[in-house]
Amino acid sequence: MTQKCAYFVTGTDTGVGKTLMSSALLYAMAQCNIRVAGMKPVSAGAIFRDGDWHNDDTDCLTAASNVRIPAELVTPYLVREAAAPHIAAALEGVKIDSLHLQACYTALTGLADAFVVEGVGGFRVPLADQFDTADLARQLQLPVIMVVGMRLGCLNHALLTAEAIAARGLTLAGWIANSVDIGMQHLPANIDALATRLHAPLLGYVPQLAQPTADLVAAHLDFTCLPGWPGAPADLP
Repeated sequence: MTQKCAYFVTGTDTGVGKTLMSSALLYAMAQCNIRVAGMKPVSAGAIFRDGDWHNDDTDCLTAASNVRIPAELVTPYLVREAAAPHIAAALEGVKIDSLHLQACYTALTGLADAFVVEGVGGFRVPLADQFDTADLARQLQLPVIMVVGMRLGCLNHALLTAEAIAARGLTLAGWIANSVDIGMQHLPANIDALATRLHAPLLGYVPQLAQPTADLVAAHLDFTCLPGWPGAPADLP
């Protein structure tokens, strides 16, 4: 029986490429000939298309998965306003319930062999009055992959995010340097500064691509050092 593996993908901010990196992770796991599925527990911002509400992030994860999962498990909370989730949910009279998210994730784990759960925004984005993305990650108890949007200010954001992950007893399993500002000065020096300070492997640097797709992005990344990676020893640190 295939050993199941799962990862929680967070970012140093919104718009740093979490969905693209999550899709690349799903693609890479699918190349190991296992059933993979993505989950975006909360998505804010939706458009009505083909008779249903769609969110681009959710659609990308679904496209990168090789198992068809019911939409209500992929994204249990899809709210229409492109705003902070707790605000968007309140506008629709929706309360984001941590127990419901846990139940949906548990149901998902019975449908595939490997999973990627993508957070929303940065690591501390509020989801409800007393519940945020960090609480969700701690609740699921998954190794965390951090996407660092390489731009001015990213060093502080990345190091604070790593501290927040560690403070919740979670493992930062790896991090990705993703180019979001093509004009960023001293890019290699900034990546080196993080590599010497983050106690987790750099999974790779993704440059800006003309047509970024999951397979092209995955070619710039090495996930094999992740704990529980398909085919890796069970006791891999």
